Amino acid sequence: MKSLLTKFGAFCKKKNVIVSARRYGVDALGAMAQGLFCSLLIGTIVKTLGQQLGVELLVQVGDFASAMSGAAMAVAIGYALQAPPLVLFSLAAVGYASNVSGGAGGPLAVLVIAILAAEAGKLVSKETKVDILVTPLVVILLGCLLAMWWAPAIGKAASSVGRLIMWATELQPFWMGILVSVLVGIALTLPISSAAICASLGLVGLAGGAAVAGCCAQMVGFAVMSFRENRWGGLVSQGLGTSMLQMGNIVKNPRIWIPAIVTSAITGPLATCVFHLEMNGPAVSSGMGTCGLVGQIGVYTGWVNDAAKTVTAFDWAGLILICFVLPGVLCWLLGLLCRRIGWIKEGDLTLE
Repeated sequence: MKSLLTKFGAFCKKKNVIVSARRYGVDALGAMAQGLFCSLLIGTIVKTLGQQLGVELLVQVGDFASAMSGAAMAVAIGYALQAPPLVLFSLAAVGYASNVSGGAGGPLAVLVIAILAAEAGKLVSKETKVDILVTPLVVILLGCLLAMWWAPAIGKAASSVGRLIMWATELQPFWMGILVSVLVGIALTLPISSAAICASLGLVGLAGGAAVAGCCAQMVGFAVMSFRENRWGGLVSQGLGTSMLQMGNIVKNPRIWIPAIVTSAITGPLATCVFHLEMNGPAVSSGMGTCGLVGQIGVYTGWVNDAAKTVTAFDWAGLILICFVLPGVLCWLLGLLCRRIGWIKEGDLTLE
């Protein structure tokens, strides 16, 4: 028995099937977020633009892009797992089936099932003389069967957790505003995907607004706080790109993270209790912050799609303050304090 396990382990290693938290929880999850961005998020942006300009062609393009989100996520996951071409291409069907079958929790179903289908495909890849038939059959049959069997339950479980968080945020907007904002903001800066987490849980409403606040606190906060080191390039790359760029510096000096985290703990409850900022656009937008302004477009999309919603100057003021002004000002001031007491030294925030 031990000999068989040893041989199977060696076979898996040869096939590049490596079971690890980093490969599945960091690489695959991060790639899935890119797949989401290149389908659902871009589709939402284009569709919203088309609706506001009255250009039906753009609306259709947006719908096409959004419809392919499951396939895009699965292919991105396969790419991160270094799947061979036949496995990679076959994952499109698996992702589509998992996303549709998973409902509101579709992205989590795609993550789980695409990983299993991709790894199974890698194991059989190029092991037979009819590889062009065997590999796609294994990936598609296994993936789609799992999608029909597991995806509804995975989607339901994810949706239940998301609804619980949203319910708790409505019940306790102050404390949950802090918790959601801080945790999602931290997830955005870590080498994992806050966007995929929010999408998987279907995080919208007040909880989604708190998540947006936390992400903006990290992105805009780091961009402004590190301006003296990184100038305009750093401002744009972090403010409109990702605060994950600071992860290497955080490892060297974790205290540089304090201003952004404290800022998110302040702006989160302000978003939920004062401005009642809600994310009623795509749930994935809750975890994007100011990346390509996707978070703000998501909030605006929610306003547009709510026929009963009258957008006021207070709504706009809340969105601008929570997403841009307060993160920049608060994190900059807290950063100055940390520099003054020696917790942050010159060069600690420099991007390579």
